[in-house]
Amino acid sequence: MNPLCRDQGVGIIPWSPLARGLLARAGSDEVTVRAGSDARIEALYTDADNDRRILDRVAQVARERQVPAAQVALAWLLQQPGVTAPIVGATKDRHVDDAVAAVDLALTGQELAFLAEPYRPRPVSH
Repeated sequence: MNPLCRDQGVGIIPWSPLARGLLARAGSDEVTVRAGSDARIEALYTDADNDRRILDRVAQVARERQVPAAQVALAWLLQQPGVTAPIVGATKDRHVDDAVAAVDLALTGQELAFLAEPYRPRPVSH
């Protein structure tokens, strides 16, 4: 979907850019009550091995940069062509702080490629 949008000059407004909090908690074993009981999360994030590789890479860049994983994930997204305004759900002040800080976090080309390499496109969900 994203390549088509870019080709046609359509801006992309990503929904759930932190994968329902999974990317915000990259490097942590923390599981929210919702994540542990929401069947939709299971349906969306079923490629456990590939998802773990992505989460591990986000956590690694966050450690190296000494910033929260959410900032790294959002910074990566904001540096993708065509992305105009991710829809970030914030339930705590720090969620807003991370989203704002991500705007100024310029990842290197090497970091962008490192984060993107394990990603595999998924079908568009309904």
